[in-house]
Amino acid sequence: MSRDSRHLESILHHDIPLTRDMGLKVLDWHDQQLRLHLPLEANVNHKSTMFGGSLYCGAVLAGWGWLHLRLREEGVKGGHIVIHEGHISYPLPVTMDATAICQAPSAAVWKKFLAMYERYGRARLKLHSRIVNVGSEEDAVTFTGQYVLHR
Repeated sequence: MSRDSRHLESILHHDIPLTRDMGLKVLDWHDQQLRLHLPLEANVNHKSTMFGGSLYCGAVLAGWGWLHLRLREEGVKGGHIVIHEGHISYPLPVTMDATAICQAPSAAVWKKFLAMYERYGRARLKLHSRIVNVGSEEDAVTFTGQYVLHR
C-alpha cells in the first residue's frame, strides 16, 4: 500500500467511523485512479448480496477520496469536500467482495475546477465512480456525484 493510500485510509477511518465498520480498505491510488475494497461479509443484506446503502457509501467515498488525494497532489490545503448530489444505478447484484473505482475527469474539467476554487473559494466537480464484483470488470453499480470544495 502506498503512502497516499495509507493516508487516505487513516483519514476515512478517523473522520468517517462508518468506514471502519464497513471494512473499507484503500487498495491503491495510481495514475489518478482510486480503488477501494468493500467486503461482502461486513455489508451483506438479507438476500446474501451487498446492501445498497453500503454500495452507495462506497461509490460516494471513492469520489470523495479521489478528490481528497488529487487536491493533496496539487498542494491545495484547507478546503472542505462535501457531496452535494448523487445519482446511482444498480444494474447487477454484488454477490462477493467488491471494488469501488473512481477515475479522473478530463484535464480541462480539472483545470476549470481549480480555477473556480482559486477565484471564488468554492467549486463543483462531477465525478463518476463504479463498483465491480472482485474478479469482474462488469459494472454492478454506477454513480455520478457532484462534489463541492469550499473554504
